[in-house]
Amino acid sequence: MAETFSKGEPAHWRSRWHAVTAVAVFTAALTGCGGSGGGGSEAASAEAPAATTAPSADPAAPAPAPASPSPTATAPVPAAQPTTQADAVRLADQASFGPTEALVATIKSKGPATWVAEQMALPATSRYRSGLGDDIHKWTSSEDFCSGKGNTCWRDWYSTEPLLWDFYRNALGQPDQLRQRVALALQEILVVSSVEVSGTYGFRKYHNDLLDLSFGNYRDVLRKVTLSPLMGDFLNNANNDRAAPNENYARELLQLFSIGTCELEADGSLKTGKCVPTYTNDTVRAYAFALTGWTYPAGGATSYGCYPSGANCRYYGGDMVKVDKYHDTEARTLLGGHTLASGHKADAALSTVLDSLMAHPNMAPFIGKQLIQHLVSSNPSKAYVGRVAAAFTAGKYKTFGTGRRGDLAATVAAVLLDEEARTATPAASAGKLRAPALMFTGVLRALNGQTDGDALSWQWGDPLRQHMFRAPSVFNYYSPDYPVPGTQLVGPTFGIHNANTALARLNFLTYLIDWGGSVAATSAASDRLGTSANLTAFTADATSAPALVDRFSLLVLGRPLPAASRAEVIKAVEAAGTSTTSRTKAAAYLVFASPQYHIQR
Repeated sequence: MAETFSKGEPAHWRSRWHAVTAVAVFTAALTGCGGSGGGGSEAASAEAPAATTAPSADPAAPAPAPASPSPTATAPVPAAQPTTQADAVRLADQASFGPTEALVATIKSKGPATWVAEQMALPATSRYRSGLGDDIHKWTSSEDFCSGKGNTCWRDWYSTEPLLWDFYRNALGQPDQLRQRVALALQEILVVSSVEVSGTYGFRKYHNDLLDLSFGNYRDVLRKVTLSPLMGDFLNNANNDRAAPNENYARELLQLFSIGTCELEADGSLKTGKCVPTYTNDTVRAYAFALTGWTYPAGGATSYGCYPSGANCRYYGGDMVKVDKYHDTEARTLLGGHTLASGHKADAALSTVLDSLMAHPNMAPFIGKQLIQHLVSSNPSKAYVGRVAAAFTAGKYKTFGTGRRGDLAATVAAVLLDEEARTATPAASAGKLRAPALMFTGVLRALNGQTDGDALSWQWGDPLRQHMFRAPSVFNYYSPDYPVPGTQLVGPTFGIHNANTALARLNFLTYLIDWGGSVAATSAASDRLGTSANLTAFTADATSAPALVDRFSLLVLGRPLPAASRAEVIKAVEAAGTSTTSRTKAAAYLVFASPQYHIQR
């Protein structure tokens, strides 16, 4: 049972240290702790707290079938090569949702390469199942769909709140941690947002497809995303007008999903040292024409029929299908010398579009660098980007991958096993500010917690500006190039970090550790669990403040706190009195509030 805070426990350690750490985290984070990599810390793991349960399937929403990507090669699992505590915690940070003591022990005994290979061999145990079905897009009555269906109709049929519940339960409890982390990276590159479109079942399919394709090939990911009716609705490519096509999807496909706006060297640096555009507006127009001729899959209906004639009504239950009469068939010139002959068909045009993008020299460094930023570090060296781009291009990294350009298993392995990711002495510019969602999961997993996700939605996700599945636009919650104030570095997650969100991080720790989180009875989620931590396992060390502080530090930082900070935290724990509960809460709060935790290195 989760610990609860007794009002009779000593409070003077809290009043002093909450204020001290608030200033420390706010100041250190806003200045970047010496850059985006600043203070140093880690947190991300893969094993499940026993108290956490997997989301249950709604009977109205059958478990989606896996996507059908091209075959992927499972890397042979290399012999175990034990590693250090610091390296194990660092990998748990990079490749899972937060270290647990069991996970760190597993990585230490097996080593990074073995653990990564085993993770890639796991089936996709994480699924999005909550929420209701497709009736919203089969509704032919003139009545409002939600009329008479209760006050949770919009939430259960239209919103992404049910997916958020599944996201956090899976992150805490499912073993396929690396798959989930890669899918999270992909969903923040290939953004669809429920701020703009709605339909719970469509979002469920989209995000299950990303889980299925996480270790597949990026060409298959782009094809699936291009044919997604949810994406087609979000970026206006479903039922696009062949005579004057909407350019929205074509533009974002080039700018955000594949090659970026500036020509790049293989190491991700700008060619000639300045931005040479990768495409013109005429190029965007050519791609927009090439991608016409796609409509929603069959299955939708409305009270007023479908428009235009011969196209299908809005429906998200499958891939978009071609309608040849709505496809532009004129000759078109695409990037890299790829062309479309006069009279071509929509499916042939899509293949040529994908060929042109996969062959573009920008693709490997553009996507490779973003995967590094999501998993490891905001400011990778040019050499690191170059090595990851080489793995993307070759489709192979050591024993990982199929040898086909765009292989994500090879690319992700190159990201995680590179010398820059595994070094014991990261550069001053290394690391990244932990994103709010990863902070939530990291603290909960380390403290043997549980959640049904509800409290991490509007209560905490929204104030911290990372409400899952509700990115404000196709540009995600933050830009990969967001500059860290006062430095020459970038720090994507600093784009949503300010005085309010810095303090909200500390308030979340107070809510979870001091106040006991939320009880199940107050949750709006299905299969209610509430959100809480369980500190029981740590109280055994509470009689020794140094041992307790070091246990938390080694778990989530991989090393003790810096000497001066450690001494002060030990004093605060001792000042909490003799209650093992009070001392454990004090130590947990102060370690998780430290800049070393929030800046992942």
